[in-house]
Amino acid sequence: MDAFFAAVEQQAHPELRGKPVIVCGDPDGRGVVSTASYEARSFGVRSAMPVAEAKRLCPHGVFLSSRLQDYAAVSRRLLEVYRRYTPVVEPFSIDEAFLDVRGCERLHGDARVIARKIKQEVRQEFGLTCSVGVAPNKFLAKMASDMRKPDGLTVITAADVPRVIWPLPVGRLYGVGERTAAALESMGITTAGALAQSPVDVLVARFGVMGRVLHDVANGIDDSPVDPGINERPKSLGREVTLVEDCADEEALVRHLLSLADQVARRLRKHELVARTVTLKLRYSDFTTITRSRTLSGFTCYDQDIYMAAVELLRDNWARSRKVRLIGVSASGLAAASDYTCQLALFEPPSRGERRRSLVCALDRVRDRFGEHAITRASLIDVTRPARVRGNPTSRRRSGQVDADGSKQGG
Repeated sequence: MDAFFAAVEQQAHPELRGKPVIVCGDPDGRGVVSTASYEARSFGVRSAMPVAEAKRLCPHGVFLSSRLQDYAAVSRRLLEVYRRYTPVVEPFSIDEAFLDVRGCERLHGDARVIARKIKQEVRQEFGLTCSVGVAPNKFLAKMASDMRKPDGLTVITAADVPRVIWPLPVGRLYGVGERTAAALESMGITTAGALAQSPVDVLVARFGVMGRVLHDVANGIDDSPVDPGINERPKSLGREVTLVEDCADEEALVRHLLSLADQVARRLRKHELVARTVTLKLRYSDFTTITRSRTLSGFTCYDQDIYMAAVELLRDNWARSRKVRLIGVSASGLAAASDYTCQLALFEPPSRGERRRSLVCALDRVRDRFGEHAITRASLIDVTRPARVRGNPTSRRRSGQVDADGSKQGG
């Protein structure tokens, strides 16, 4: 989808059409841009840009708080459109999906015809535009979809790879991040073509198994199937908060971790999941970001287990001379709660474990009935109120919320 969040807002509010619209976590806060309309992009506004910079570039822009529940609802309806043409649809993010249309030609036409039909239906039913890539595999389809925006349709065949893909800088290849691109450039590999023609053993020696993957994608090779069930269970659940002021106070950061761990554990239980890995995310005042993870001895859905792991990660990895702008906690290595017993302390008496489960269940019932803030730890009263928290689209709490589970996000 093209500038999805902003486009949904422009359709919901016709008076915004043709105007620069910037969707962000908190228009008055210190977060970042989630999505900018193409009108706003003409002024240099981009996703992940600090809101303050976006306001400097586009002071007359319309800055809106994200409404992730509404965007997620539109996303689900879009998936229904795609499934009219093929049952093999893999949601990739809130505004992207892969479709395998092989075997559907007799009903709907070839892939190019299906792409045109989908674009037409999306425009007619939603008033939105989308850019579509048609290719023999997911990697090339993703690359193609990004080549002509907005409202584009690009076809790439295997024979097109040397002409279309190889001239691109390595950093333009989907899946190649800034660090990998920098490492490749330090080896004298600056284009996709140079990467495609590099010896595989040299790449494997430098990047491990990812070296072979890099060589494959540069040659347009991707054997990963379109998996309709891949997004049925989230890979991780997380929360993060952009602090009102940059912070170098360990006690304050630890209190934020307690609040975030409570929210993550609550979401695990809502989804009937348990987690094995805890990840801490820190973004410093200069926007440098680090993530560090720790695997627990067992599965858990309790805030205390997540909190203790997060605090250990903070104390082991935080550069105390640097102020923190954003702090986040996520849980991964997820499994169905019905398949595992939540982690208990190694020597925790059974009666204590049962009391903990009973207490958590009671707290969940209160929150289910009266809202998330109906009951909280006394030490967190002044932490949860001002937090500009981000989480998933299904648990929107405040206007400052942005997705922290694979959709648009930032801080």
